[in-house]
Amino acid sequence: MHELTIVQALVDEAERHARERGATAIRRLALKIGELSGVEIAALESAYATFRYPGVCADAALEIERVPARWECPRCEHVRAPREPLMCAACGAAMRLAAGDEIVLERIEMEVA
Repeated sequence: MHELTIVQALVDEAERHARERGATAIRRLALKIGELSGVEIAALESAYATFRYPGVCADAALEIERVPARWECPRCEHVRAPREPLMCAACGAAMRLAAGDEIVLERIEMEVA
């Protein structure tokens, strides 16, 4: 279950930012997670609830924005509609994944003394 590894990296990164800024606590972590990232959101939330202790993330809420997959043509920028093939309907080029596979720490809200 790689969600545990993701949570450990998330907490480590948040704590690093908190130390750099002299923060006493982190109040909220905001993530963007793509639907094709392979992350099971419920497992990630469960791992975070368990492994955020001890430390500055102990009381931090976890906010997750799910990012839908979006395919677009690199040649003509046509955006693929759901259930369309992965070949551009406008020019025939192979579509590329433009969004939906990301795992991004978007924002950290912290208290600085």
